[in-house]
Amino acid sequence: MGKAKNVAIGAMIAGVAGYVTGILTAPKSGKETRKDIKDKAMQTKVEAEKQLKQLHSQLDLLLKKGKAASAKLSNSAKVEWEKISKAATASKEKVRAVLSSVHEGGTDDKDLQQAISDANTAVNHLKDYIAKNAKAKS
Repeated sequence: MGKAKNVAIGAMIAGVAGYVTGILTAPKSGKETRKDIKDKAMQTKVEAEKQLKQLHSQLDLLLKKGKAASAKLSNSAKVEWEKISKAATASKEKVRAVLSSVHEGGTDDKDLQQAISDANTAVNHLKDYIAKNAKAKS
């Protein structure tokens, strides 16, 4: 599932690059071209913000599920949980910071993409941990 999200992110970036290339070669005035670029950049940022919000909610839910599951497990599973939850919590905080920065207008696409990538990685680790330990309890 993480690979699918990375492909989606890559496709979004490629789409933006193609769109910008198309705009720059289109027979429009400079003013119209700048407006089109600005509008597309804003749309891309809004989509990234939406994805970050979904990831933040997903991280929150998975952290709660994982914490509940880890309470009933062995010490080694609890140690693993501490490591995974610490990384996921840090990723969740980074997502929140990037979202705040987006609202204030002080972030760039690199920060957005890195936060999305980190959050996707954390989500996948949490899902793997929860699935592995659900099987162990069965």
